[in-house]
Amino acid sequence: MSSISKPNSPVTVSISSHPHGKVATITLSNPTRLNSLSAYLLEELKASVITLAQTPNLRCVVITGGPLPNRDIFSAGIDISEAKAWPDAKAARDAITRLHLACKSLREIHVPVIARVNGHALGGGLGVAASADLRIASSDSLFGMPEVQRGVPSTIEAALLPRQIGAARARRMLLLGDLIPAEQAESWGLVDRVVDRKDLDGAVEEWVQLILRNGADALRAQKRLMAVWEQVPLREAIDAGVWEFGKAFEGQGMEAEGRRMMNEFGSQSKGRKSRL
Repeated sequence: MSSISKPNSPVTVSISSHPHGKVATITLSNPTRLNSLSAYLLEELKASVITLAQTPNLRCVVITGGPLPNRDIFSAGIDISEAKAWPDAKAARDAITRLHLACKSLREIHVPVIARVNGHALGGGLGVAASADLRIASSDSLFGMPEVQRGVPSTIEAALLPRQIGAARARRMLLLGDLIPAEQAESWGLVDRVVDRKDLDGAVEEWVQLILRNGADALRAQKRLMAVWEQVPLREAIDAGVWEFGKAFEGQGMEAEGRRMMNEFGSQSKGRKSRL
């Protein structure tokens, strides 16, 4: 296990090596403020993700909240102690842009990101979780966008919610500002899996191992495609997929990941009775 964190940083990054590549774990730590997203924490988060993107053989990133004295919380969102001191509209826009850029770095990194939601994910904290590709939550977690209760709208990555849970459910969360339990978040599609707190690490590790066995180039292509699909008409999305599929077979012999893994699968299946 290695680390790329600065001393005393509110964002710690540990990297573990596996036979098929490296897995990074990002921990958000602001224990006196419920892991809220201070300006410094957000700058460190963005810088950490940018550094991770240059890490050779990186295959997966897990992001989670650091331990607190009495309970675990993923993140309570923007640090209110800072927000109430913003002097003008420019300061507020600069601050919310800082949060957006941190979320954007998670969405754009070339490997799958799993949010290990180990407690409440509120406001900007939910925005960070929503920016991950996959979300696993402990059963005692709560989710909400309570910004309207603080006199401001939910913005930036809150725009992901209508796509993730549907427009009607997003309106409920954004206009009422109320909190929903983990089981309801799972039924809405806001999180992908809910487990007991004691099983959270095991559930995350199970998905990490599934990612590690997949083709590294194929996963990068899949992330690129999903980003394209969010922005272009269906015809363009299909054309982009055709192009990426062909790229899997570029190169000579077994240096092409698609050809190599197809052959490996064929060899493993040879002599087995088909289940289809």
